[in-house]
Amino acid sequence: RKMSKEFALDTALIFAANGIKAYIFESLRPTPELSFAVRELKATAGVVITASHNPPQYNGYKVYWTDGGQIVYPYDKLIIDEINKIQDYSSIKKIGIKEAQDKGLVNFIGEEIDEKFINAVKNTVINFEAIKATSKDLKIVYTPLNGTGYMLVTRVLKELGFKNVYTVEEQSEPNGNFPTLKYPNPEDPDAFKLALRLAKKVDADIVLATDPDADRLGVYAKDTNGVYMAFTGNMSGLLIAEYEFSQRRERGLMPENGTMVTTIVSSDMAFDIAKEYGLEIKEVLTGFKYIGEQIKLFEKNGKNKFLFGFEESYGCLVGEHSRDKDAVVAVTKLCEAAAYYKTKSLTLCEQMRNIYKKYGYYIETLRSVTLSGADGAKKIANVMDRFRNVPPNKIGGQNVVAKRDYMTGVRTDIRTGKEERIELPKSNVLYYELLNGWCCLRPSGTEPKIKFYFGI
Repeated sequence: RKMSKEFALDTALIFAANGIKAYIFESLRPTPELSFAVRELKATAGVVITASHNPPQYNGYKVYWTDGGQIVYPYDKLIIDEINKIQDYSSIKKIGIKEAQDKGLVNFIGEEIDEKFINAVKNTVINFEAIKATSKDLKIVYTPLNGTGYMLVTRVLKELGFKNVYTVEEQSEPNGNFPTLKYPNPEDPDAFKLALRLAKKVDADIVLATDPDADRLGVYAKDTNGVYMAFTGNMSGLLIAEYEFSQRRERGLMPENGTMVTTIVSSDMAFDIAKEYGLEIKEVLTGFKYIGEQIKLFEKNGKNKFLFGFEESYGCLVGEHSRDKDAVVAVTKLCEAAAYYKTKSLTLCEQMRNIYKKYGYYIETLRSVTLSGADGAKKIANVMDRFRNVPPNKIGGQNVVAKRDYMTGVRTDIRTGKEERIELPKSNVLYYELLNGWCCLRPSGTEPKIKFYFGI
């Protein structure tokens, strides 16, 4: 992203001027490594300058708290309150880099944290034998989409022994202008154009793209007919979950209190998978910060052991080394799964079909409507108000059987009129349970969009 280095240094120097010791990475790193580093360095908080997968004109400032998770209430409100108190930018204290370093208040870090982070990711691997058995045959095409993923993703795959990893050259170097992309998002099929071209050239088994801050993973896999099939975020998340849990059960590695965490707009198949493996499942609001928060709560209550979390928007986490979605570990687990299924003469596409046969054919989709500016914000608010005040009786020809309003925190059964509390934080989200599926709508938290989610 443009000016990220400068903004990061400014942040560190402002901390230093206020007597707060800061560590700063010497160069770009994936966002999940920041989450890891906060806990590794026993820091109070962490900041990453990123606009993730949003269009090139954006940059952003994302804050993490002591547990390594993104800030949630009340810390988000407290920080905004402090920002709003600032009347004059000249009142913000800042010192020079030399003074900050002389006082030991700014410290550059890099390789040592990389090493620990990579080791934590490699520790999630269960099936080294499958990787070894297929390392010369499995072909992987990877693109970091001109973001932060190249250095660590290619390193972890190499250290695990994957021999045939082909990187999209035009998209391997970090570049905030994203010269080959209109929208650097692995959810967008256009982002895969160069990777798929390379995949056809080298006859790759799987094609992987990490978004610019390397916390989301997009996947294509070659089917038996040679055609590359796109996986949604739900599909790749469910495939990793099924692989992880089946391998754990087979090897006696499943804890008694194992728990899976998903979001209200992700695939309902997650509940079937959890049931199959005797896991508890927790459903949280949209946004991986709520999944990360659960890990902290599990540690406090001592009743649950976090095994896997995922959301439909291409983010997942295996293990507890990070408290945010992590595309480095997602790539690792996806490649491990591909290696394992290759030893069974299965492509990932065939395995995905096996999963549907086992649990039922679930399909989900998302439609986003962009409404920019003040008028757009007003229109989005009007849409939410209209659905809230005059809820539909039918959606897509199906009767609405229950309505959940996360703003009021109430679920209403349409057939009986019975109301019950929703034990989740208040949020401007409406959810309709249908006879055979669901629909959910919410304004985007990062872009001028309203999002409509569907599942059947």
